[in-house]
Amino acid sequence: MDKFTTLTGVAVPLRMINIDTDRIIPKQFLKTIKRTGLGQFLFNDLRYNANGTKVEEFVLNRPAFQNAQIIIAGRNFGCGSSREHAPWALLDFGIRCVIAPSFADIFYNNCFKNGILPVQLTEEEVAHLLNASEAGANATFTVDLDTQLVTDPNGGTFQFEVDAFQKHCLFNGLDDIGLTLDKAADIDKFEENRGVRAPWL
Repeated sequence: MDKFTTLTGVAVPLRMINIDTDRIIPKQFLKTIKRTGLGQFLFNDLRYNANGTKVEEFVLNRPAFQNAQIIIAGRNFGCGSSREHAPWALLDFGIRCVIAPSFADIFYNNCFKNGILPVQLTEEEVAHLLNASEAGANATFTVDLDTQLVTDPNGGTFQFEVDAFQKHCLFNGLDDIGLTLDKAADIDKFEENRGVRAPWL
């Protein structure tokens, strides 16, 4: 998993609440267990018409928000079913941070396990950032995990809270497998000692 330290980039304003995981990645695209290739289907039903043509007015299809790495959205982001494909699709599309007033618990935790930083701010702070993000490519935001600060295009800063363990994992690029491998020396020592104490095992 890639580390998350500091991210500077364009933010996409999604002025919607209760964006559920089926909206993030519709159920028909859940046939794979690969973490790659899902970005093309991110927000599929909002990005494309039934005939496959782009919905030009949808924010992710606007030229000003191409290559965006941050999403700013309304409360209860990631609600619905607990599909891990949702953060996979966001990450494959290039999104490394989602800012919202609140998140669904399972989605929130899945983000950390997949290299995405979910930032929770107040409704008022998110409203301010949504307005600032409308400038698209002409405005960039910085999200610093170390200092736990979001900086808007005008230099305004917003403090966010994050669990110390989740911060450690994301900052060091440790998913569940990485956490285990990080203890490889201790595991080897345990296995060696157990072999001496209980050679029949």
